[in-house]
Amino acid sequence: MKLLLIEDNKQLSDALDAVLRRERYLVETAADGATGLELAMTGLYDLILLDILLPVKSGWDVLRELRAAEVKTPVILLSALGRETDKINGLDLGADDYLSKPFSNLELLARIRAVTRRKGEFYLDDALTFGTVSLSLSRHCLEGNGKSVNLSVKEFEIMRYLMEKPSFVAEKENLIAKIWGFDEYESNSLEVYISFLRKKLNFLEADFTITAVRGVGYQLVKKQ
Repeated sequence: MKLLLIEDNKQLSDALDAVLRRERYLVETAADGATGLELAMTGLYDLILLDILLPVKSGWDVLRELRAAEVKTPVILLSALGRETDKINGLDLGADDYLSKPFSNLELLARIRAVTRRKGEFYLDDALTFGTVSLSLSRHCLEGNGKSVNLSVKEFEIMRYLMEKPSFVAEKENLIAKIWGFDEYESNSLEVYISFLRKKLNFLEADFTITAVRGVGYQLVKKQ
């Protein structure tokens, strides 16, 4: 799952980034509201953690503009403003939750799980299924025909992206943006990970494979 953290306090941002990555979340950060809004508008994130007191553009404005643009990505507001009126204002603007600072890491992780469950991030039996193979969302592995194989973080995110909408062709540019974000992307990295996944699907004797659609991207296709 990919998170966007918009927080101007570098010490807190770095600490939260480390905590979230340890939980195997993919994280991108922004230090001001304008940059955060630009990133959030892409719709590439599964959840946004949004501070309110931000430079350039406040968290209130970021949230207001996101919802006005009909960006439905779940948002958890993080703020030192703990008054009841602040919480009500945030929820009325379209936030999915409001967490007052200071908060514990355990509480933040619990709130993230709760919000993503409400938004359908976790599916029945905690898995996505296509053909004879299931992708476990909690254990980051592929299972099929009585076998199981673990996935790296990027393999998991690629497979999840493909299995969420198996009837659509996943455009290469969108896959790279979703999986790598602003991390350094080396030429052919996506192709390398696709090759790894094909081998793992073969190991599971899957009844489908990942097919390249020339000039567009990749799609899950049943074997003939």
